[in-house]
Amino acid sequence: MNLALAVPLRASLCALLCLAISPDDEIVKEFKKYFKKYKDTPTRVEAILALEDVESKAVVDVLLPVLKDKEKEVVRAAVRVLAGFESRGPVDHLLVMLEEKKDEAIRVGILRAMADGNYTGTQEAVLPLLEDKSWEVRRRSIQALTRTKDPAVAEPMAALLTDKENAVRCAAFGGLATLRSDLVVQPAIEALNDEAWQVRESAIDALRDVRRKESIEPLIRRMEVEEGRLLLDIGEALANITGRDFGQRLDGWQRFWDTYKDRFEIPSDAELKKLREKQKERQETYTPPGTVSYHGISTPSRSILFVIDVSGSMEQEVIEKERFKDGDYPSYKRIDIVKTELIRTIQGLEPYVKYNIVSFATDTKRWKKTLVGANVLNKSSANTWVRRLEAIGGSSKEDLASVGLTGSANLGAGRTNTYAALMDALEAGGQGVKDKNYEVSVDTIFFLSDGRPSWGDYVDTEDILREVNAANELRKVVIHTIAIGEFEKNFMKRLADDNGGVFVDLGK
Repeated sequence: MNLALAVPLRASLCALLCLAISPDDEIVKEFKKYFKKYKDTPTRVEAILALEDVESKAVVDVLLPVLKDKEKEVVRAAVRVLAGFESRGPVDHLLVMLEEKKDEAIRVGILRAMADGNYTGTQEAVLPLLEDKSWEVRRRSIQALTRTKDPAVAEPMAALLTDKENAVRCAAFGGLATLRSDLVVQPAIEALNDEAWQVRESAIDALRDVRRKESIEPLIRRMEVEEGRLLLDIGEALANITGRDFGQRLDGWQRFWDTYKDRFEIPSDAELKKLREKQKERQETYTPPGTVSYHGISTPSRSILFVIDVSGSMEQEVIEKERFKDGDYPSYKRIDIVKTELIRTIQGLEPYVKYNIVSFATDTKRWKKTLVGANVLNKSSANTWVRRLEAIGGSSKEDLASVGLTGSANLGAGRTNTYAALMDALEAGGQGVKDKNYEVSVDTIFFLSDGRPSWGDYVDTEDILREVNAANELRKVVIHTIAIGEFEKNFMKRLADDNGGVFVDLGK
């Protein structure tokens, strides 16, 4: 062999081999080799996230089985990687797998990735799944199609406005509203009388966003018979459609419509923005009759859950005593202030309001198993139960702990398990591929806490927010937050903002 040719030939072969085994191929190969050996969740999640930024069909192939994992953190990591592709090759491979794979968990995971990744050009593969036997697949298909922003998907999506599963119907109302499709208007008007309050809420939101004149009168008629929290939503929908704002005042809306309905024109988006800004400037505090007020937050809800922190730090006194001096509290301890205000609120509840109370520290405890009516007997029972609450493992117990009586001090039971409290309040334990228990009776939660989360399955506030928001996606419960003392202000505010609630800072 000619030596002059041999050296270039060997160099060419080396170059080809280097191209054949790219760094991306290598990391996928290592994943196949080691992933099944990892047993703890954090390591498994880290291994999956090592595949981020790898633009390869092989990533799809190795992660699809992971979508069936029992650990939701592991599944979430896989979805995150599958939602991060920037090239078309692996996305198109996802679409092929969506058609080939019949397993519910895999299909749900792929659809979640498509929605999170805002992938376009997915319609042909996703549209047939609107008829899938799994309602969670149908729901996730709607979400993925909505992200394509293609008006052509509106008509097949509208067929699911009468789906037998309420979660699918809610998703269809939301998807069509996002697409600003007129196809949602008449079905949403009809759904104002639906038995499920979650469906009515979705219909009201759709009419709010797709602003049409024909929605006004049906919304006013619904205000005549609607009870509780959805009155707020109807008022907001009417305000967004008309540019007027009479809140929950039925007589105000009726007079307005009787006067202007024959000549009324829907204001443009620009006109609406100006009108709402002016309203905000001159807005006066208005509390309609029949509302429940707790720490300055008012709600017309008739299905309320009070969630109260009784962790050890609640035994401490407030620092800004001036703010509480006129409250006629037994002491300046946070727990005494909270208990007093809760008892006052409960005593003022109208008989038609149903409510329950959850206290939490390391563990959670319910006053009653379900919501109960605000009659005299239940008010007396709640009064007694609340008065007996005390901060668990607080500073007064530290002397016991210092002499070795840690069991009597009960310090371990006095940590702040925020995640467990919120998930208990939402009745959201044990979610799998499908969240089967989303039709809860409670529609409004007041969540009061003084502490930073310090115990539970999730302690990091970002993790708690993510889990609570995911659990509340179908439940649609409004979460108001009240903070007292040293607390994670940003967390408490975001918790309320993300879930349609109001945040109140009572001070330190």
